[in-house]
Amino acid sequence: MNAIARINLLPHREERRKRSRQHFATVSGGTAIIGVALAFLMYQYYDRQIQTQNDRNNFLATEIKKLDKDIAEINELRNQIQALLARKQIIETLQADRAQTVHLLEQMVRQMPEGVYLKSMRQTSQKVHILGYAQSNARVSTLMRNIEASPWLDQPLLVEVKAGTTADKKRVSQFEMYLQLKRAAAKDAAKPAPAKDAAKKG
Repeated sequence: MNAIARINLLPHREERRKRSRQHFATVSGGTAIIGVALAFLMYQYYDRQIQTQNDRNNFLATEIKKLDKDIAEINELRNQIQALLARKQIIETLQADRAQTVHLLEQMVRQMPEGVYLKSMRQTSQKVHILGYAQSNARVSTLMRNIEASPWLDQPLLVEVKAGTTADKKRVSQFEMYLQLKRAAAKDAAKPAPAKDAAKKG
């Protein structure tokens, strides 16, 4: 019994502690290495994702610049087209108005009833101001009806009618009137008659 009681267990315990420390160190080192490796892999993954997104952003920025340039060119072309259309409209208006003075004079002669005389006539764009003499108010009314029936003239507006005398002392009515030139009607009137109507007239 005395021999058994004298067995020394310290070396065995020390050896077990040493193995435990080594195991802990190994596990800790392995865990640290695995953690570093995982962190590196995650960094690489997210770095690639960020780089890919940056590439996409750069591509989109380049394409947006191209689109902005195309839009600027389209806007410039649109402005040029608008300018050309405006010039075309001006030219068409000038062409339509070129013969209006002739038509105005021709219509005033054609629509002027007997006993009505013009003193002055002034045209401003599509508006015409006339002053004249009439042997009676009824003849002024006839002139207004003739103007309304004209394909070139429209909207007669009588400003005033007052009694007056001519150079040879005849009593007449002095009148002042405004009227409008009908541009659209003038264009329609200038069109040739259809073949069907022409055949009927023939």
